[in-house]
Amino acid sequence: MSNIIIRNADILPMTGEREVINNGEIAISANKILSVGEAGSAPENFQPDKEIDASGMVAMPGLINCHTHAAMTLLRGYADDLPLMEWLNDKIWPIEGKMQPEDIYYGSLLACLEMIKSGTTTFADMYSEMDRVADAAGESGMRAVLCRGLIGIAPNGDEALADGIEFARAYNGVANGRITTMMGPHAPYTCPPEYLEKVMAAADELDIGIHIHLAETLTELEDIKKQHGKTPIQLMDSLGMFKYFTLAAHCVHVDDEDIKILADNNVGVVHNPESNMKLASGISPVNKMLKAGVKVGLGTDGASSNNNLNMMEEMRSAALLQKVSNMDPTVMPAYQTLEMATVGGAKALGMEQEIGMLKQGLKADIILVDFNAPHLHPRHDNFAHMVYSAHSADVNTVIINGELVMQNRQVLTLDEEKILAEVEKCTKELLSR
Repeated sequence: MSNIIIRNADILPMTGEREVINNGEIAISANKILSVGEAGSAPENFQPDKEIDASGMVAMPGLINCHTHAAMTLLRGYADDLPLMEWLNDKIWPIEGKMQPEDIYYGSLLACLEMIKSGTTTFADMYSEMDRVADAAGESGMRAVLCRGLIGIAPNGDEALADGIEFARAYNGVANGRITTMMGPHAPYTCPPEYLEKVMAAADELDIGIHIHLAETLTELEDIKKQHGKTPIQLMDSLGMFKYFTLAAHCVHVDDEDIKILADNNVGVVHNPESNMKLASGISPVNKMLKAGVKVGLGTDGASSNNNLNMMEEMRSAALLQKVSNMDPTVMPAYQTLEMATVGGAKALGMEQEIGMLKQGLKADIILVDFNAPHLHPRHDNFAHMVYSAHSADVNTVIINGELVMQNRQVLTLDEEKILAEVEKCTKELLSR
């Protein structure tokens, strides 16, 4: 790792109060931020190995994708315009059953490439063959929170649980600490209570959290109520899941009692607006959750239900969806939305002491967004431009854990041409099986 200094940037540190440091500089030492401030604020004895001139650019924390399924990039465009359960049962799960470890590796590399090029520096992922996902994340330079997806009602449910435990134990903290692990029960309708008890016991033993889909559809809500007499959130609470750090994806169909439970138990919620819209799952009451003190981050879900991993688009969609669903244009202002994609995501993942802000002592996960573009002028409000106007292609430079991962739109850690070719090859072979 080297010492890096970024000069001449307009800095959005995301430390609160809509702070902007114009023409500022950021000093990076090893994998951490040494200083953030006005020009000349770096320590006098700081000796950079590399200097980046960020004139005309905005520096901000890397975006955090709190819920995705990276290898599902292979299924982008494969099964569109279907309801969730038909999509899963008739299309996705059958083709996933034919996937080989190498398919998942190259699908995950494609996802990492896409995420880096759109400014995402951290992602939380749930899938199978997670050692290959970890390989891809490690090679890409990304920060990742990984778990083996578990289907308790499947014939291999117990085998998958054993695999998930072994993966979590073996990979927690690898890649210089960039990769951490969780347990990953899929959802209440695929993991019955007795299976979830085993998952919680594993989380307790390994001292890790739990990543789960909750309250995504009305079908799930109605089925769980019919079977257990409780909402999905209330069922998880009654089982004791929220005693463990929990990352709950979706939370679309939640009532006031559910929201109180989420807030009281410090559950991290992931809002996936584009996937929820595309699958017609519903609109999560994000504004109500935020007001109640729930920690809410943003996610893309998998590329087969989105159909991209572009957190820039996700921010815009999240803000506009809350405004129109509440019939209130003041809901989810730009700064609050950008918080959800950065420090809010870090809080949802339990990582706010490491990432999510540009602040001395935090990990150096930084993106530079080139504002030298017609759609980003005039420069009235950088926060509004980031949420409502910026494109993924505006991301010029990406630094993760103090390492330069992309510069001038060129990803330095991955062979883009090879990955694209291998993905096409993998997909053709997958569809022929």
